[in-house]
Amino acid sequence: MQNRTRPVYTPAGGPPQGGRPPVQVLEALGVEGVFELLEAFYVELGQSSVAHLFPEGEAALRTASKRSAAFFVQLLGGPPMFSQAFGPPRMRARHLPFEIDAAAREEWLACFFRVLDTAGERWDFPEDCQAPFRAFLTGFSAWMVNAE
Repeated sequence: MQNRTRPVYTPAGGPPQGGRPPVQVLEALGVEGVFELLEAFYVELGQSSVAHLFPEGEAALRTASKRSAAFFVQLLGGPPMFSQAFGPPRMRARHLPFEIDAAAREEWLACFFRVLDTAGERWDFPEDCQAPFRAFLTGFSAWMVNAE
């Protein structure tokens, strides 16, 4: 739930300094595969301890997963689907209404990593892209933390 009076925490070190995730992910999965990957991730989120931070219900989660997938397609060098539909990403600003602490970040990462554990089999996610993709997620998610 949004709390307009809470202090906003800014992680030490500022925005992530690493690069984008490997474009080979999009090349291997295709746009449809990225959308399927993110839908599986949102199913995990919907069953997690951070489910309260996401829309309730299967249809609402699916819609949210599509928005996130559009961001990832764009981030992976694909068409600017997110920007065309929703404007500039500015992900930290978009996440400020939600109280995200270190524990929530860890749970978010755990959900994503569980999906990535089977992504090679399910979507031909390149094995050599696993570590750099996970490193990107780790840095990116650190910047979303806005509460102590």
